[in-house]
Amino acid sequence: MSWHAGVSLLVLVCAGFLARRHWPVIEVGASRLAHADRGWLLVATAATLATWACSALAQQGAVAKPLPAGRLVAVQFAAAAANHVLPSGLGAGAVNLRFLTRCGLPVARSATALAVKACAGTAVRGCLIGGLALTCPGALRLPPLPATAGTLTAWTVTASATAVVVTAVAAVLLAGPLRRALRSVLLDVRAVYELPARAAALWGGSLAFAALHAAVVVAVAQAVGLPVSPARVALAYLVASSAAVLLPTPGGLGSLDAALVLALTFAGAPGGAAASTVLGYRLLTVWLPLLPGLVTLGMLIRRRVL
Repeated sequence: MSWHAGVSLLVLVCAGFLARRHWPVIEVGASRLAHADRGWLLVATAATLATWACSALAQQGAVAKPLPAGRLVAVQFAAAAANHVLPSGLGAGAVNLRFLTRCGLPVARSATALAVKACAGTAVRGCLIGGLALTCPGALRLPPLPATAGTLTAWTVTASATAVVVTAVAAVLLAGPLRRALRSVLLDVRAVYELPARAAALWGGSLAFAALHAAVVVAVAQAVGLPVSPARVALAYLVASSAAVLLPTPGGLGSLDAALVLALTFAGAPGGAAASTVLGYRLLTVWLPLLPGLVTLGMLIRRRVL
């Protein structure tokens, strides 16, 4: 557990640096949050608690073998904490991979289950963004691009073309192993979809997980009186959280915060209200559960659940 404590301390130091740098906006946001509507904050808290159960449901839906329900929920809680001390979902992925292998699944099948869950999560996020965009015309309109946009576009095209070429060469060189790996993945996926209850758990849990996180932001926005419609707030969160995945920071620390404040500001929210909304969301989903989650992680390791 010493490395957990060390990484957690590093995260806290980075958070402190960011807080110091943007203190004026944070101070205004914290003041608004202190006087927020308690009823809406309770709704946000309930939605936060439900996210771990939905994550467990989606993970069970990604494997055909029944998993111990209580331990699975506890693992999702611990995985969320681990995800906030390692970048790009590595913490949650490692915890879930260890749990699935402890439950008797081979490493390859466990990795496939994580990939299936991740793909389902990405797909439902895309559907939610598309549906909300239809109800909020013009909400996804980008701000004017700077004069250097042409140069940035050229660099983007060059990088994309390079990535395509490298991927194609790797696919040719690894054709045999890739075919075998793909065949194994497809067999695992087919085994899941042959059980309608598992498929329903996978897609229902993934949809509920994304929707509940958006609901947390909406409830906090209502609590602080954010002058933006709930649909636009939910759309701003889904777009910002999807964009923040591109920056490999622990739990989206810094990247998600900045992206969400920016998205809410583009949606018409004042800076102070947007900051207080993000602070409330992060407080409920990251900072309050972080220490209990790390303690749970330690207990699961000691009991050889992980």
